[in-house]
Amino acid sequence: MKIVAVEAIPFAIPYVKPLRFASGEVRTAEHVLVRVRTDEGVVGVAEAPPRPFTYGETQDGILAVIRQIFAPQIVGLTLTEREVVHARLGRTVGNPTAKAAVDMAIWDALGRSLDLPVSAMLGGYTDHMRVSHMLGFDTPDKMVAEAERIQDEYGISTFKVKVGRRPVTLDTAVVRALRERFGDTVDLYVDGNRGWTAAESLRALKEMADLDLLFAEELCPADDVLGRRWLVGHTDIPFIADESVPTPADVTREVLAGSATAISIKTARTGFTGSQRVHHLAEGLGLEVVMGNQIDGQLGTACAVTFGAAFELTARRAGELSNFLDMSDDLLATPLRIREGRLHVPPGPGLGVEIDPDKLARYRTDN
Repeated sequence: MKIVAVEAIPFAIPYVKPLRFASGEVRTAEHVLVRVRTDEGVVGVAEAPPRPFTYGETQDGILAVIRQIFAPQIVGLTLTEREVVHARLGRTVGNPTAKAAVDMAIWDALGRSLDLPVSAMLGGYTDHMRVSHMLGFDTPDKMVAEAERIQDEYGISTFKVKVGRRPVTLDTAVVRALRERFGDTVDLYVDGNRGWTAAESLRALKEMADLDLLFAEELCPADDVLGRRWLVGHTDIPFIADESVPTPADVTREVLAGSATAISIKTARTGFTGSQRVHHLAEGLGLEVVMGNQIDGQLGTACAVTFGAAFELTARRAGELSNFLDMSDDLLATPLRIREGRLHVPPGPGLGVEIDPDKLARYRTDN
């Protein structure tokens, strides 16, 4: 089970409509397919979604760091030497989604080699998760209409509402319109992507105090150390740290500083190996956990549900597993299906998914 090659392939798939939120806008999924090949002919796959406005990674940067730095460091290792891989990738600062994709492709190859699902290898708690859908910036009427469509078509009843960098009254009006339309039949939480100040955040939370919010996520920047601590101390809603906690050390810092009371785990930035570390730390600290989404395609979403379903803590809440619904196409030979508000872990060894070679040829951008 030796690694003989690590490949990085750029591809681009347009979104049906732009995804807008406080930290940026996405019109095309310009991602990277990572493939790990072994001497036994097994190929593991994963997806790296660059987010330059969040982590500073670009598609070109991911290609370069994998091809020039990571691949030479891990070719020749076995699939079971995941801690060695983790240590070697850790020598390079940053590049979280590039590291995560390499890690998950190795896990996929290992599962295929052992004829075991990765979710079972991780923990095997359940075979599905409830799904939360992200509502990007728009007018209150259009955001309510999208939530109605998503509920009608997919049975989803948990919605993450993007807020921040718009007038506070507009964002609170959106959440109020959603609550008035759906009553207590849906769960709602808000995500500011660091778009408000601490004072604006508290004002917004007070305006929404009667709307029974499940969580508040990254409303203001973590580097506003005193402001964030002040905000969290003034709200009784679990405050999720997301992009501010890409490592276990960051989780420890934010929680012990009183700047967060819950966390988002994203396999797209911590892979399976790093996500295990974050999960176990959160479990030990007694934190609420949600499975987040890096605006992944279906391959990345398969990774997220694989991890989330593996543990009781991460399976407890609805996971953000529906961003791929906004893409015009995808790479998987058998598409993921959300039914009755749930997404099942794809059956089969490894991640249980296969790349459609014709679709990859159509969308790859290095031909």
